[in-house]
Amino acid sequence: MTVEPPVLLALDLAGTFAFGLNGALTAVRTARLDVVGVVALGMITALGGGVIRDVLIGSIPPATFRDWRYFALAAAGGLIAFALSRRLHRLETPIMVLDAIGLSVFAVIGASKALAFGLGIGPAVLLGMVTGVGGGTIRDTLVQRIPSVLHSDLYAIPALVGAAITVAAVRAGVYSLPAALGAATVCFVIRMLGVHYRLNAPEPPGTSGHRGSPRDDA
Repeated sequence: MTVEPPVLLALDLAGTFAFGLNGALTAVRTARLDVVGVVALGMITALGGGVIRDVLIGSIPPATFRDWRYFALAAAGGLIAFALSRRLHRLETPIMVLDAIGLSVFAVIGASKALAFGLGIGPAVLLGMVTGVGGGTIRDTLVQRIPSVLHSDLYAIPALVGAAITVAAVRAGVYSLPAALGAATVCFVIRMLGVHYRLNAPEPPGTSGHRGSPRDDA
C-alpha cells in the first residue's frame, strides 16, 4: 500500500477533528451525558467509519490504532465541544464546512484503501461511503436516534459520488493527488449544496412534510 500524500493526510486529520467536534456537539444537544459520554461519542463519530472499513477489509489492527494522532484529535474535538458547548453554536457554519471536508476525504481514502486491498468496484464504493458516514450512524444509534444519514440533507449520496469517482480514477490508471482532491471536491460541493438548499433524497410518496430536519449531521 502507498502512503497517503501529505495533503490528504492533513485533510484526513482535520476531518477527524471536525467529526469529533461535531459528534460530541450532537451528544450535548440530544442526550444528557457526562464528559466521558460526550467525548466517547465524539471519538466514535470520528473513528467509527474507518474502524469498520479496516475490519471488513482485513487491515488489522485498524489504522486508527496505529497512529496516535487520530485518537488525539478525535478526543480533542470531543473535549472542546464539552467545554465550550454553550458557545459553539456561533461556529456552526465553520464546523459544518469542516464536517463536509471530513466526509469528502474519508469517502475518497476509504474507497482507495478498499481497492488497494483487492476489493471490487461495488464494495469499494460502498466502503468509501461507510468510512464517511459509519461513525455518525453508530453515534445516533447509541443515543437512540434515527441515524442522520437516513434523513438529513444530502449526506450519503455525496459520499457515494466521491467514492465512485475515486474508484473510476483508480481503475482508469489516473488516480493521483489531483484526482483524489477532485473527487473530494465533488463530494464537498454536493454536500454543501444539500445543506444550503435543504436538498434531500426522494421520499416515499405521501410522506413529504412529515420528516424532521435536524441540523446536527455528522
